[in-house]
Amino acid sequence: MTSSSSAIETFPTTPWSRFKSFMTFIDSRYEDLTHANWKRTVYRDFSAGLVVALTAIPMAMGFAMASGLRPEQGIIAGALACAIGRTFGGSKYQVYGPTAAFIPVIAGVMLKYGEANGGSFAQAHGFLVLCSLVAGVVLMVCGLFGLGRLARHVPASIVVGFTVGIACAIALTNASEALGIPAEGRLIHQLQTIVANIGQANLWALGLALSTFLMTRVLLKISIFIPAPLVALGVCSLLTATVLSDKGITIVRDEYGSIPTHFFMFTPPALPAVTPQVFLDLAYFAAAIIFVSGVESLLCSSMADRLANNKKTPFSPDREFWGQGLVQVITPMVNGFPCTGALARTATSIKAGAMTPLAGYFKAVLKLGLAYFLARQLELIPVACIAGILLWVATNMVKPAEIREVAHTGWFHTTLMVYTAVMVPLTDFLTGVLSALVLYFVLRRFFEPRGLHETESVPQQATAP
Repeated sequence: MTSSSSAIETFPTTPWSRFKSFMTFIDSRYEDLTHANWKRTVYRDFSAGLVVALTAIPMAMGFAMASGLRPEQGIIAGALACAIGRTFGGSKYQVYGPTAAFIPVIAGVMLKYGEANGGSFAQAHGFLVLCSLVAGVVLMVCGLFGLGRLARHVPASIVVGFTVGIACAIALTNASEALGIPAEGRLIHQLQTIVANIGQANLWALGLALSTFLMTRVLLKISIFIPAPLVALGVCSLLTATVLSDKGITIVRDEYGSIPTHFFMFTPPALPAVTPQVFLDLAYFAAAIIFVSGVESLLCSSMADRLANNKKTPFSPDREFWGQGLVQVITPMVNGFPCTGALARTATSIKAGAMTPLAGYFKAVLKLGLAYFLARQLELIPVACIAGILLWVATNMVKPAEIREVAHTGWFHTTLMVYTAVMVPLTDFLTGVLSALVLYFVLRRFFEPRGLHETESVPQQATAP
């Protein structure tokens, strides 16, 4: 952390100089691409982009569906966010796309302003676009004024607690899909619906969900070059279409119809009504998008530099905020939704050989191309298998090493971690995190051990896919 921090100080120090730097597309992020090695570097970036694209397609669909959106919107968002982030972001290695941390935020907007509460899908998505646009502008301003470092002051205990809480929420909210029991609404209502209708559970659907989960986990342990989620979904889709065709298993086409191949569509921001509650919700959801974008992108960038053993130019937190802002402004308006740095996909990209931002561009193009040609096959994926993928995502988010690291800092941060992990799924994302932050800054002077620097104890492992 020390060497990187000292290097970061050499970045531009005024808003105008930062803006000029941010708008320089070919910069030190391409320093590993030289005239002597360009063929090898391009090949490595292409290979990494292909591996990540194959892995990201089913995950992006799953994140979109879990958020109350259509599956193709995950594909669009992941591809476009990666292209924008790799152009304007501050990291050489980071892969951008849909992430698990955004699921409760987006789902909250779609639930409150969608069909379940008298609105429509288009109205809810339009309001989501507006929230994201506001968040994006704030992030860009933060980047211009050098506020990227502020995200480093969020204590590791709250970051880990938030991650564990999101993981629990994802696993529990997808239990209904895995069991074949329709359930909507907030987490508690979904669990009540499942318990009340447990006798109607489809054990074949549960078997497919568990098979997808186990297959993905085992194949990734064998090699990161195996697109495990895609292979698992392919095998289970084949089983559903043949030997399990009469078992009442719901597939993607049953819920969402055909997946269109004209991916991009302009979706303008929309304000449902001019009321105090709407403006409060706008502020709330915009703040949630800012928090997730800021903290997760900087964690991901920092992790990427360590994982790639980057000895040259480190990531720029201010430019990362600028890039994140543009991702949040542009991506939702092209039929997408908010995205940020994807930790697991970034790690996969680096392990697969990525060296420059070209890997992100290859991932974006290959993801759209593959989705275009596989659209008819993607419609046949069992919804229970998407739940299996998200179950794998949830279990992969919980890192015992991170929990132990926080526990070793003492009872104060252990309590903060547990509090955040419980409050996030029981209340809502921002209430849980903000209340934990308030407790931390009020009580730290009384209970935090002397000499403990939280900015240096942020978990060094990936915290979310």
